[in-house]
This record gives sequence, C-alpha cells and structure tokens, in this order.
Amino acid sequence: MDIELSGDGGISGGNSGSLPPTTIFNSDGRAEIQGGEALLQASPLYNEDLAPIPLKQRNWSTYNFVALWAAMCACIPTYMLSSGLIASGMSWWQALITILLGNTIVLIPILLNSHPGTKYGIPFPVFARASYGTAGSNLPALMRALVACGWFGIQAWIGGQALYQFGCAINPAWATMLGPANLEGHSGTEWLSFAAFWSLNVLVIYKGMELLKRVQGIAAPFVFVMTAALVCWAVQHAHGVGELMHERGKFHSLSTFLPVFFPSLTAMIGFWATLSLNMPDFTRFGRSQRETTIGQAIALPTAMAIFSAMGVIITSSALVIYPDVPAKELWDPVKLISRFDSPVLVAVSMFTVAVATLSVNIAANVVSPANDFANAFPRWISFKRGGLITGVAGILMQPWKLMADPNGYIFTWLLGYSGGLGSIAGILIVDYWIIRKATLDLPDLYLTQGKYEFQKGWNPAALVATIAGCATAWMGAFFPPSSPGRALYDYGWFVGLFVSGLIYFLMMRNKQA
Repeated sequence: MDIELSGDGGISGGNSGSLPPTTIFNSDGRAEIQGGEALLQASPLYNEDLAPIPLKQRNWSTYNFVALWAAMCACIPTYMLSSGLIASGMSWWQALITILLGNTIVLIPILLNSHPGTKYGIPFPVFARASYGTAGSNLPALMRALVACGWFGIQAWIGGQALYQFGCAINPAWATMLGPANLEGHSGTEWLSFAAFWSLNVLVIYKGMELLKRVQGIAAPFVFVMTAALVCWAVQHAHGVGELMHERGKFHSLSTFLPVFFPSLTAMIGFWATLSLNMPDFTRFGRSQRETTIGQAIALPTAMAIFSAMGVIITSSALVIYPDVPAKELWDPVKLISRFDSPVLVAVSMFTVAVATLSVNIAANVVSPANDFANAFPRWISFKRGGLITGVAGILMQPWKLMADPNGYIFTWLLGYSGGLGSIAGILIVDYWIIRKATLDLPDLYLTQGKYEFQKGWNPAALVATIAGCATAWMGAFFPPSSPGRALYDYGWFVGLFVSGLIYFLMMRNKQA
C-alpha cells in the first residue's frame, strides 16, 4: 500500500501528550485517519458511528451498489409514479421517458456527492461540515432528515398494509379479530400490522449496516422476479397489455406538453434528491470509486424505468381484468392484489410487497436520518438511537393521513421540497469539487478548533447561499400557475442548485480552502 501523510490540518487544542492525527492514503486514493485516537475521542464532534470507516472494513462491491439501488427503486411509490404523470395527461411512454430522464439527471449529483464517502469513509453530515461548518452541518442534515421521517412513516404504513392483507389471505377472520375500523378509519389488526412492520424496520437498523447489505442483496432480485411474474399473470389474464398502453395522451404539441413536462421532471428529480445528498452514508463502505460509480450508474435509471414500466403494464392489464373497479384503486398494487381470488397468490404477493418496502425504507429513510440526528448530538445520540428517533417521528407525522392523498404528497411535496435539497446539493458540489479540489483534511472534520470551525462552527457563505437558493425556488409558489415567475417553483431543484452554488462560489472563491 502506497502511503502519503497529510499535515496536522491546522489542529489545535486537545489532550496534552496526544499525538496529532494524520491522514493516510492507499494506492487507489482512499483515506483514513492514523493516530490521535485520544484527541479525536475527546472531541464533542466524534462518535464511533460518525468516525471514518477503516480501509479494511470497506467491503461493498459493485453488486452491493446495484442491489442497493435496485432494492430502493423496487417500491410502491416507484410503481405508482407513472400513475400521477398519466393522470396529468401524459401517455405511458411519455411518463416513462420523464422518469428515465429525471433519474439520469439526478444521477449526476448522486455520483459527485458519492466521491467523498468512498475516498474518506465519512457519512453525509460529516462531509457537510467541510462546507457548512462543524455546527452548521446540522442545517442540511436536519433538512434531509425531515423528509426522510415523512417517507419512513409512509413506507412503514404501506408495509403494515401488506402485512395486514397477508394475514387476511391466510385467515379471513384476521380483518376483524381486534375489532372493526373505529380508530382513524382503520381496524385494530391494521394498527397491529403497522406496529409489527415498524418494529421490523427498527430491528434491522439495530443489527447494523452489514445486515442491511445482506437484506438488499436478497431483496432486489426477489422483488424484481416476483413483479415480473405478476406482469406475466396480468398480461395472460387480460389477453394482452390493455387499452392504457395504446392511449396517446392529451398532449399533441410541445406547447401543451412542456408546461406539464418540466414540473413533472423536477418532481422526478425530487424523488431521489434526498439520496443525492446522503450517498456518502453508503459509499463510505465502498471498495473503490470505480465500483461505487459503475454500480450506481447501472442500477438507478434502469431500475426506476423498468419497475415503473411494470406498474404501467400491470395496471393496464388490470383495467381489462377488473373493468368495474376504479382506475385509482388498480394503480395501488396493495389494493389490486387484495382482489385476487387465490389466497396463496395474495399471500405470496403481499409478502413480496412487504420485503420490497422493508428494504427501501431502511436504506432510503432510516440510515441517513440516523446519522443526521447523531451528528446533532454525537455524545448522546448513536446511529441506533437516531434510527429510533426517525421511527418515532415517522409515526408522529401520521402517514395514514398522508397516504389519503398519495399523489398530492409525492408530487406537491417533492416538487416544493426539491428546491431546498437542490440548494444544499449546489453548495456541497461547489465546495468539494471547485473550492477544495476534492481534498479534505480528514481529522479537522472531527475537531472543534480545526479549519472547518469557521465562525463559531458556522460558515456564513453556506448559510447565505442556502437561504438565497431556497427563497428563490420557493418564491415561485406565490405566482399564479400561468405566470412566468411560477417557473422558479416548477424548476425548483435546478433553481436552488444553481443559485446557491453560484452565490457560494462567489463568496468562497477568494478564501483559503
């Protein structure tokens, strides 16, 4: 192994007699800290869960990243993404192109922000300390955590519904075993199923990232194979793919299509805008930059497009099989599966939904906020406690009410929130790639008197740039839909990214990185 030693990175303070920590790089450019254990462990910014992953423990391969993204894409919201686009007037192929293009675009910031995780073995909130400051990093971290808590609750509710339907398929008496639907419109067994699925998520987190890697490696191929089998069943029973696949959509010119396309594209980017920030939480376990890049580039756009296409085919065929059922219900795979005549088929299908929901929920909605909450209070909150906080917050956000209007949540919420997430992404990318030339002083990320302390732990440039990016994107919401100013909101992710990135660059370009 080729080793280079960095300097002390401007470190000051600490326990007397403690050797200063240094950064070592191996032959492929990945880094870890050597020495200075006493100094680091005494820092209020350090705990074992936030510490850099040692080189010998970074063992995620290309397949693990393919499986990670495939498992995260194979979820109910992905399956239903096309429904909202088709309901807006798009044809099925226009919807799929929008989904594919949106996920290809968001892949760029995902890969850019993945690099420091693999190089330095650090999670997202620690990476954010370089641009926002050791205390200021809590701003992007908690903004990221907020949306994750909402998504955690929604996915936990979906998984609970799958368990409920699984129980009903095995024993029809399960539906009313604990009383009728007299609490928020749901029965006692529905609430019990929700609690059971919620607990299963927390249990996996308490077992750690190694178990998560195994779950993803098994869940991804299992869910795709079972969904493909459901496609075959639907096409066979409908004697074709149905009329939905032949509908042209409502837009017959660019002038009518583009006003719907661009907001929809922004919403598709917003779908994974959260992961575009916190991929270091996963790439910190990567064996090399090449493997993390190839694995993600292969899996994300293709898995999203394929799984969304499966949803279109199944729903189009289901409209033929169940002509008297409203299309809104048939787009929901849980409600569709509940209509099957075979209890065995229902049980197997609901088990598949539960597996898919479990894998995506833990990876996309628990790992990051667990680290984010730990970053806020490293001495009191560990990764496990952060995961538990996420679970409780997910319940408090009442996902059963959010799911009463899933399209409103998924599209309206993602479209609006994407402006804030884009603002953070712009700062992280500019700081790491342009200001610092992909070079960080690793020990200083964990020390209160290091170069990332800025002004009492806050970098004013990052704060100003974030506020400016968010305000510019969100002010568009106050313009009428037909007004040109509305474009600021409709293209919120792009607006936030470029405004915050430009302002941050102008404020930081003459300052020493």
